[in-house]
Amino acid sequence: MKRIICVGHAAIDRIYRIDEFPAKPTKIRALEHLEAGGGMAANAAATIARLGGQVELWSRIGDDDNGVKIRRSLTAAGVDTRYVQPFEDNRSSTSVILVDSRGERMIVGSRDVNMPSATHWLPLERIDEAGAVLSDLRWLEATRVAFTAARRTGVPTVLDADLGNREAMSELLALTDYAIFSEHALEEFAAEEAIEDRLRRVAALGPKHAGVTLGAKGYVWLEGGALERFPAFPVDVVDTTGAGDAFHGAFTLGVAEGRQIREIVRRASATAALKCTRLGGRAGLPSIDELATFLLSHPTARKA
Repeated sequence: MKRIICVGHAAIDRIYRIDEFPAKPTKIRALEHLEAGGGMAANAAATIARLGGQVELWSRIGDDDNGVKIRRSLTAAGVDTRYVQPFEDNRSSTSVILVDSRGERMIVGSRDVNMPSATHWLPLERIDEAGAVLSDLRWLEATRVAFTAARRTGVPTVLDADLGNREAMSELLALTDYAIFSEHALEEFAAEEAIEDRLRRVAALGPKHAGVTLGAKGYVWLEGGALERFPAFPVDVVDTTGAGDAFHGAFTLGVAEGRQIREIVRRASATAALKCTRLGGRAGLPSIDELATFLLSHPTARKA
C-alpha cells in the first residue's frame, strides 16, 4: 500500500485524570497523570501506523526538550519523522488536559505564534506517489500547498476541520475530497440549524464527502446528495482525548486502501471507540488485529 502523508500539528500532552470538574477555581487532586505525544495530525499519523499503514508526518516543532520528546514518541509509534522539522529559538506545542470520570476533557493548549510558516523545505514531490494526504488546520500554508499538489496529481485529500481558521476554510474546502468536521467546528462554520443543511453548505464548496463526528451520537455524512448515519460503538469511556484524531487517521487509511465509504466509517468509528478506553490520545489505539477482533464481536453499533 502507498504511504500516507499527514500534515500539521504535533505536541506534548500533559494529562490529568480528575473525579469531576470544579464548579469554581480551587485546588483538586489528580487521580492519575501522564505525559505523552499529542497533536491532531501527529495522533492521526500514530493511528495509521498502529493499524499497519505506512505514514510520514510533516510538522514543525521547537528545537527544545519537548521537541525531542515529540519526535521520540512518534518514532516509537512507527511514524516516519524525517519531515518533522525543529526550528531553533522556537517552542514546541504543549497541552494540559483535564479528564473527568465520564471521560470528558478540557484542553489548554500553547503554541508558538512565531513558528516559521514557510513551506519551501517540504518535499512536495513525495505527494505524487502518496495514497492520501491528511491535514489539520494548524499550519495553513502547508495544508494549502500540500492539497494543491495532491489535487494536481489526483491524490485524495482528507481535512480535519476543527475549531479556528474559519476565514481560510472555504479556500481549503475547494481543495478537499473528504471534509470531516468536529461538531463544534461545524457549528462555528455554518449557521444553519439542521446538521444536514450545514453539511450541504460544506459540500457546495467542493468536497465530495462532508461529515461530522458527534461523539456518542456517532458520525453523520453527506455524499452524493444523501445523508447517512453511523452510530457510535458502545465502550466504557475513560478519555475522549484524541478520539477525533484516531477517527481521521483510520478514515484516511481506509481511503488509501480503497475501501467502500460505509466500511471506512465503520472502521474509523471502531478505532475511535477503542481509543476512548484508555487515558491519553494514543494509549488506546488498536492494532490491526485488535481492530479486527473488536469488529467481529461488534458487528453492528448501537442506534444513533
